[in-house]
Amino acid sequence: MPPTFRDLGVPVEIVDRLTRRGITAPFPIQAATLVDALAGRDVCGRAPTGSGKTLAFGIPLVIKAAAGRAAPRRPRALVLVPTRELAAQVARELVELAGPNGPRVATFYGGVGFGGQLSGLRRGVEIAVACPGRLGDLVSRREAILTDVETVVLDEADRMADMGFLPEVRKLLDQVRPDRQTLLFSATLDGDVDVVIRNYQRDPARHELSVAVDAPVNRQVFWRSPRPERLRLTADVIGAAWPAIVFCRTKRGADRVAKQLGAAGVSASALHGDLSQSQRERALASFAGGRVQALVATDIAARGIHVDQVASVVHYDLPADEKDYVHRSGRTGRAGLVGLVVTLVGDDEVGGVRKMQAKLRLPSGIHTPDVPGLASELPGLAPRPLPVSVPVSVPVSVPGPVPVSVPGRSAQPSDRRRSGAGSAGGQGRPGSVGGAGAGGSGGGGAGGRGEKWGGTGGSRRAGPPRRSGSRGAGRPAPHAGGRPQGAGAGSGAGSGAGQAGQAGRGAGQAGTRSGPPARSGRPGRPTGPARRG
Repeated sequence: MPPTFRDLGVPVEIVDRLTRRGITAPFPIQAATLVDALAGRDVCGRAPTGSGKTLAFGIPLVIKAAAGRAAPRRPRALVLVPTRELAAQVARELVELAGPNGPRVATFYGGVGFGGQLSGLRRGVEIAVACPGRLGDLVSRREAILTDVETVVLDEADRMADMGFLPEVRKLLDQVRPDRQTLLFSATLDGDVDVVIRNYQRDPARHELSVAVDAPVNRQVFWRSPRPERLRLTADVIGAAWPAIVFCRTKRGADRVAKQLGAAGVSASALHGDLSQSQRERALASFAGGRVQALVATDIAARGIHVDQVASVVHYDLPADEKDYVHRSGRTGRAGLVGLVVTLVGDDEVGGVRKMQAKLRLPSGIHTPDVPGLASELPGLAPRPLPVSVPVSVPVSVPGPVPVSVPGRSAQPSDRRRSGAGSAGGQGRPGSVGGAGAGGSGGGGAGGRGEKWGGTGGSRRAGPPRRSGSRGAGRPAPHAGGRPQGAGAGSGAGSGAGQAGQAGRGAGQAGTRSGPPARSGRPGRPTGPARRG
């Protein structure tokens, strides 16, 4: 009979929290390592991605960190991870384990400002979950002091080695107290990782889980696919088995494929390193919540992102090596579920793929695509109902409207809702409110608010100016009485209901009614005759 969490020495309050989440029996890596970790030994654990390593180190980490409060800037436990997404995922798991009165957990990674992270450190946190680069910056500023750290976890150590983080990891470990407990977990333990084990662990208990015990259960196929055919094939695979993760080699490629899938009727979000942290979190939330069918990602998503029940992985572009193939493919078929892995192979890539198949002991051969055959062969991958809305979600940064302040006058909400006639065109800014009035013809309206701003007529929504019709726009009226408000002149038939101005020469269109008169002060001089656009 397999052991229970109580048999392994886990306190009853943590067992109860796990039970409420439906976790009643330990996974093999947890059963293998928890006894040694809870006894205070260094542990070196090797297990496939998705095998439950986070709980294996999280349970002993939370128990030990709960023994006392941390002083400001001095965490008592440290978890080092390679990516922001993995840091956020690990922190969420630790917060669940700790409960409302347990040790405080905080994350530290790049891509976001220092403000919130500094505040957390100054208040004090028991468990710091960090990427090596950002933590190194905080240590160099003396905002984080590691001499009180009693437990260190290195999660996905081989990935940190692949990303070049090990020199920074070694610097951080050199600042931690020498009698610490070190727990190292990874899918592979070769090369540079073995150097860390020899130099920074003391007689570690080694637990290497057999691949056959808890490996992803995947149907892996290699299809011959010239590049012009890949988009159609990818859309067909996603339609048969989603949610799906599609891996591309470059950031631009991920954006492009996500947009093309959207045009083909498949909703997708892009995920790569050029996105801000909030954009990455939104993309992941849309995917995890089932609002999009596919996540189109670079290798940033190959490690540490756990989304339940990913049905398929598509290697749109080949991975760099067999190790990346294993970690990409490990996003599906987790925890005993059946998954599908499709690798698209060009004619010039056949030789490299055959070598990779031999190294990984995969069935050899590159075959003709057969999506219907896959659906009948894997009944568990029947198509799910489509999301209610199927947008293509490619996060981009769009600056919002820039408010315009007028000396001596407080802005009124109604100002932006008026359909001003002949509002001034000038050099607009992206997202600034431009002067497109409602269709029709009309007389002169309020002058522009200075040379840099379009007029206030039209809708508040940002969008390109309409180009049809005559743009009856004169030059911006000069400032009158020290205020950027004057009488403008415009003529001609405008078209389209109020569009907001974009960058460029946003010429105001004639509206259906005249705009407000100039305010007190010297009246603005009329502008010259309208120029035709």
